[in-house]
Amino acid sequence: MNNLDRLWQNLRLSSLELPVINLKDIIEIALIAFVIYQLLKWIRGTRAWTLFKGMIIIFIIAIIALIFELNTILWIFSNTIDVGIIALLIVFQPELRSALEQLGRRNFFSTLLILDEQKERKEKITLKSIEEIIIAVEEMAKYKTGALIVIEKEVRLGEYERTGIPLHSIISNQLLINIFEHNTPLHDGAIIIRNNRIVAATCYLPLSDNMSLSKELGTRHRAAVGISEISDCMVIIISEETGKVSIAIGGNIVRNVDSDYLRNKLVYQKKSNDAKKFKIWKGRQKNE
Repeated sequence: MNNLDRLWQNLRLSSLELPVINLKDIIEIALIAFVIYQLLKWIRGTRAWTLFKGMIIIFIIAIIALIFELNTILWIFSNTIDVGIIALLIVFQPELRSALEQLGRRNFFSTLLILDEQKERKEKITLKSIEEIIIAVEEMAKYKTGALIVIEKEVRLGEYERTGIPLHSIISNQLLINIFEHNTPLHDGAIIIRNNRIVAATCYLPLSDNMSLSKELGTRHRAAVGISEISDCMVIIISEETGKVSIAIGGNIVRNVDSDYLRNKLVYQKKSNDAKKFKIWKGRQKNE
């Protein structure tokens, strides 16, 4: 009997035997569902979300290999899964430690009653906010005020947001200029913009290890390239020494850009995000 026959037989047997569900089983299912929900919500706020989507693809490939009896692929999976799990635990040890610390600090009952997704406002960045960013960048570049502005896209930067001070403020050029003003409490580090809000300031970003970057670039520029290497965000950098404006996307940096170039990039990012969201919404509406 091959794998497909055994799988079909197990499905037939399980369909004939209806399990008896009591109160203990309901409580157990609810607790497991709650843990899985909290785990997925935590993963979504970190760079592990991209890895999780990759694991889903690998799982689908394993199912296809099982159905079509692709023995070589099944042998590779069976001999590497144990090593892969250990490797994941080692690679994501800091994230797992952070997750356990947050679980210990969290109010369990309030988490059960209030969903974070219901509290989060789903407002997208507007053209007005883009113009506010442009005005602030022009003003800070004029007076050589160093700044690091991270504009989040699909990959959540929750782990880096937690290193800073939460703000959740509406975007305005006055606020941006005041944050990065010299000798103010919030001027050091980066700010993170999500949707239409400044969610946090004084955030610490990972430095890039790219040896091909110019030696003229300082820590601020290397941090911008570093965060763009591990996510799909767009980073605006203003040099404190020269007042020049640069942007970092996908691990690449474009230096000495003007306001028109920056505006076109921001508007293009907004339109591409809006088109992607509309496409997903239209597809869901069609299948409803």
